[in-house]
Amino acid sequence: LLVAGENGAGKSTFVKLLCGLYQPTGGKIYLNEMDITQLDPAQYRKMVSAVFQDFSLFAMPIAENVCAMNEREDGKLRQALVHVNLTDVVDGTSQKWDTPLYRIFDENGVEFSGGEMQRLAIARAVYKDAPILILDEPTSALDPKAEYEIYDSFREMARGKTAIYISHRLSGTRFSDKIAVFDQGEIVEYGTHESLMEEEGLYAELYSLQAGLYDRRA
Repeated sequence: LLVAGENGAGKSTFVKLLCGLYQPTGGKIYLNEMDITQLDPAQYRKMVSAVFQDFSLFAMPIAENVCAMNEREDGKLRQALVHVNLTDVVDGTSQKWDTPLYRIFDENGVEFSGGEMQRLAIARAVYKDAPILILDEPTSALDPKAEYEIYDSFREMARGKTAIYISHRLSGTRFSDKIAVFDQGEIVEYGTHESLMEEEGLYAELYSLQAGLYDRRA
């Protein structure tokens, strides 16, 4: 599912409600016909893997940043890095997976670029392997090539999961089964890219505006 809409439409609030970080002031959120407020919060959080716009990484080895509180499995760790095209970057560091991020505690630490940090955060979400994967503007710091590579591997990352992807850039429509368009805190349109373009509503307007920037000739 791709969640689209203008700034302030409620996309990130929607994500935080899904993650159980906010409690709804009206209505309910159901998981398999069960109100999520009736579920054990710790168990529910284990079912959700999310990357937010304001993600954090820590002055610890790369492997610990990816595995987080989960048990380290080297094969699974490498696969997560493959999904986000970071294997060459990590293999090029002094201690590979055991290289610390930043130089706060270790002068041999590595300082990744903003885009590489964002891909590492996505790798952490992939490694958790939760049944619900939520990515909130996960490619905002990526260059076009890196963004294409993330999109290209997204279906494999999301295989067998419920995947929700929030983005202002609508190029993600090519791998989305459905699109939900938010406006002023409500879902105002819902469907496939083709059906929404036929409606000629808000989604079609936003998509056409973005496409026009790329199609415009000097």
